Amino acid sequence: MASVAIAYVVAGAALLAPLPASAQIGLATYPARSIRLVVPFGPGGSADLVARILSQRMTDTFGHPVVVDNRPGAGAMLGNELVAKAAPDGYTLTMGTLGPFAVNQSLFQKVPYDSQRDFAPITLTGASSHVLVVHPSLPVRNLGELVALAKKRPGLLTFASSGIGNATHLTGELFKSMAGVDVVHVPYKGGGAAVADLIGGHVAFSFASMPSALPHVRAGRLR
Repeated sequence: MASVAIAYVVAGAALLAPLPASAQIGLATYPARSIRLVVPFGPGGSADLVARILSQRMTDTFGHPVVVDNRPGAGAMLGNELVAKAAPDGYTLTMGTLGPFAVNQSLFQKVPYDSQRDFAPITLTGASSHVLVVHPSLPVRNLGELVALAKKRPGLLTFASSGIGNATHLTGELFKSMAGVDVVHVPYKGGGAAVADLIGGHVAFSFASMPSALPHVRAGRLR
């Protein structure tokens, strides 16, 4: 079972507005200083991994540092709010994913930004599959066995996600609904923390992103 998450780099929406001649001259010399790339999740998840690769490429291209700044919390809204309120000058960017930008409005009564009004997309950075992984101690080898175990132990199995509203969360909820099982959602502030606790045996399974999970599957720490 897999889902796909897509990540964009986005900036303040005023970048889309018509620019005066003086600003257009400024764009010709952009960037003139370091750029802040906010990741609204903790270290180690797919958005963080992509951001670090991207920041190095941007640094090499621009000749100015592109600094990754992890700002997790509140379903990724803390980091995105910071960017929404920053000066719309192209020096504060964020890694935008579908959860915080398209789903949170349906899950939270108050979202401190408007995804369409307050941000402007810059470029697609990648798409990542999500895979079902379990702790090696869990006595299952396939999806059918996991469903059977969950039905045998209602309310006892836990699944980790990288945050409320994220693809890893919604895939888990879809699994619960389609399989008719009672499993408990445990949200984290990023995919890295979720996978770390799964490896530690604190949760039973996760629909983790491929970049976060694959190295640990190959090493035998996850299955």
